Amino acid sequence: MEYPILADNLPQCIRQLLLYDAGDPITLAGGFFLMAFVVFMTGYTVIKNFARLRPLYVLLFSLYFYYKLSGVWLLLLAGVALSDFIIGRCVARSKRHGRRGRGWVALTVIIDVAILAWFKSAGLFAELIDGLYGEGTLDLGKVAAPAGVSFFVFQSISYVIDIYRGRIEPLSRPTEYLFLLSFFPKMFLGPLVDNADFISQIRAPRLYISKQDVGRAARLIAGGLIKYAVIAKCLGVMLVHPAFAGEMGGGGFVALMAVYGFTMQIYCDFSGYTDLALGVALLMGFRLPQNFAAPYHSATITEFWRRWHISLSTWLRNYLYISLGGNRRGRIRTYINLILTMFLGGLWHGVGMTFVVWGLLHGIMLALHKIWLAVIPGAQTVGYRMPLWRRIPGVVLTFHIVALGWLFFTAGDLSQAMGMLESIFRDTDISQIMPTLESAPAAFALMAVGYAMHALPASVDRDIERGIIRGGFIVQAAIVVAAAWCAMQCSAMLAASDMAGGGLPIYANF
Repeated sequence: MEYPILADNLPQCIRQLLLYDAGDPITLAGGFFLMAFVVFMTGYTVIKNFARLRPLYVLLFSLYFYYKLSGVWLLLLAGVALSDFIIGRCVARSKRHGRRGRGWVALTVIIDVAILAWFKSAGLFAELIDGLYGEGTLDLGKVAAPAGVSFFVFQSISYVIDIYRGRIEPLSRPTEYLFLLSFFPKMFLGPLVDNADFISQIRAPRLYISKQDVGRAARLIAGGLIKYAVIAKCLGVMLVHPAFAGEMGGGGFVALMAVYGFTMQIYCDFSGYTDLALGVALLMGFRLPQNFAAPYHSATITEFWRRWHISLSTWLRNYLYISLGGNRRGRIRTYINLILTMFLGGLWHGVGMTFVVWGLLHGIMLALHKIWLAVIPGAQTVGYRMPLWRRIPGVVLTFHIVALGWLFFTAGDLSQAMGMLESIFRDTDISQIMPTLESAPAAFALMAVGYAMHALPASVDRDIERGIIRGGFIVQAAIVVAAAWCAMQCSAMLAASDMAGGGLPIYANF
């Protein structure tokens, strides 16, 4: 009796499925993307080696996926692409006529930074106006930032600067540039790509996808699903959110576990989603840069930023730190440039005192490490070349500096962060351990799994990848299906328990 009703509603259901839904945006780990990607790959396998047809085909799907992610904000993405495509050509024309083109570079920076500033600070600006003139005077707090706006704006700025610096020639067709910005595996959360490298991939006459590529993609996708959709989501819902909301009671041990939990949650969330992006792109024959390299193995804060969000730290170094003068103007100016770079990096994440503290903490620590390198003999030996008696304490210290930063990063305000910090140092008691662990055993088990996975040496990861490659397509498909099943089971469990896990990654807020 229900089938006719289903048949009558089928066109409407399909229409709702295909249209943008603000309450259910598409993600690389979602069921709709999986179905759409199968459709996409069916056609892609046929046309992937047609150099002119392939970019157009991928571009159309990328634009549709961005529409499913952000709706009408697709127009903003197109507007930024058109603006900087034109400005890039104007920079190149100015240089050909003997002019430097700095004015055009300044124009693209002003336009793109203004876009970021609007979406990052609109809510804060509205709160200030409401505080002065009464609530509701300026209702900007409901303006939501388009998904991935920080990433495609940063990518666009780097494109114009690279033309100015002579690293690349301007693209000849707007569709090529729109492809560069909107390529769907990276459009949301990166990684940011090197323009010269990615443009050469766009223009490649043929794309080669080896058996090794397929095996590595399977490992990245399966691992990404487990990290992002299982460990990060469950940690956030079962431990981090309740602890920061005060729902797990007081006590310093709860606060400490909340900080450790978020430290692992944000790593699994961001690196897991990035692994999905790298794996999906690799199945298409595109190679995106590595964005994480076991960052909590770092023995110094400098090493941490060589391992964490590598594409952003590289962007900040190449397009902000160097533009400020880098280390070319003496030691004092170098320290100032480091602090200023990280301060602005903090504001990139959000306009608020918690992000200012987070950015300044990392900037000051980077400057102090530079001073340490300058005054301590032998301190220049870094990474795994460090002797264990220095490396082990360095890893422990660096991890806790980073975790302290994450406390400010995720806290609702400074008072909450300082309150939790005070609780950790003044109200931690051994009697709190067992009651806290028993309050959320599954979350603490997942946190232990996350840290154990992260602690594995890179050689183990390579051995696992080689085993997956040797297993062949059937084994690879089974591994991905098993990981997807685990992810769906976790989502269903959280939904059945009325736990609001949220569909988007943490960095979707930035």
